[in-house]
Amino acid sequence: MNNPCVAHRGASGHAPENTLAAIREALAYPYVQWIELDVQLSLDGIPVVIHDSLLNRTTNAVGRVADYTAAAMSRIDAGRWYGRRFAGEGVPLLEQVLQETKGRCRLNIELKTYGGLYPGLEQGVVQLLHDHGLQHEAVITSFDGEALRKVRQLSGDIRTGLIVDKITPAAAVTELRQLDAGLLSIGYRSVSQELMARMHGEGIAVMAWTVNHMAAMRRLAAIDPAIMICTNYPDRYGQLFKNG
Repeated sequence: MNNPCVAHRGASGHAPENTLAAIREALAYPYVQWIELDVQLSLDGIPVVIHDSLLNRTTNAVGRVADYTAAAMSRIDAGRWYGRRFAGEGVPLLEQVLQETKGRCRLNIELKTYGGLYPGLEQGVVQLLHDHGLQHEAVITSFDGEALRKVRQLSGDIRTGLIVDKITPAAAVTELRQLDAGLLSIGYRSVSQELMARMHGEGIAVMAWTVNHMAAMRRLAAIDPAIMICTNYPDRYGQLFKNG
């Protein structure tokens, strides 16, 4: 069985990241089992899908996400920077993504918060997942351990995961157990046989990010077929594991 494929910010190598266009592109690959996306909170307290806390890089607007209502962000152009044919793509609501992917793909939802940057973000995301009956079909991840603790307090059903660039196997186990988290999301260069052996022993899943070169995908697959491969280019994953 091949390593599970995770489309990073949707198929962001082929469409503007974290847009419905990127989500739909990812869904076009039948072997994509997961889509990873980033969530922040709008001025009016609605979870929206965007990576940066500033709008400048991926939209035609400037300023902070937190200063715009969700309705205002839907009117912002989040696609033209990537290519003319994507002009008019808005910043989607998390709820729109849930509606688009339900029954088709599972979601890895990263909370882009730290130190209480977005009060209520955890509650908003957890509520949406429960409202749509997706509490068992998603994982909520973050670099921020406190955000994961809040998620666990709000729901015992939703799986959580800690994001790190690198960590020792022993430290990973300690942190994940303290957080009651079942997934380690880690920079792919830090994945080793030692790490995977320890994670298997503890029943912890591992996702490696962001793996855009086929040689790196091949290396990870040789280490362990259970490693989730998170990539901007699910087509490259397909070329390696489905056609090769």
